[in-house]
Amino acid sequence: MSLAPAAWRALLRPGDVLVVLGGLLLCGYSLMVLWQGGRPDAAIVRAGGKVVAEVDLRTARIIDVPGPIGTTRIEIQPGRARVAADPGPRQYCVRQGWLTQAGAVAICAPNEVSLSLSGRGADYDSLNY
Repeated sequence: MSLAPAAWRALLRPGDVLVVLGGLLLCGYSLMVLWQGGRPDAAIVRAGGKVVAEVDLRTARIIDVPGPIGTTRIEIQPGRARVAADPGPRQYCVRQGWLTQAGAVAICAPNEVSLSLSGRGADYDSLNY
């Protein structure tokens, strides 16, 4: 048995609409607060699977990391980091842009270099699974 649209509207009361709106507002607020990744504390640079640098994200600097096919340039700014240049053919890690969330990773596979941000509230993704 299905109700026509006018029939189910007749069953609604003013308080029902307030409850639905309150639930939607609570869901939206929870999404904004709980879905954020943590603020990063440090950047970890790996080459060939070994940590070559662990730097604080409070000061700006540039790190050149040698790899098998050339040098990868990593740029650090306060609170964020990115791969600025890489000798890899497809430039996926450069296109990743600025990493700003704890747990974010940029991997330059052909040159065996990776950049990851660490922090207290790191999000989990398929790499952490």
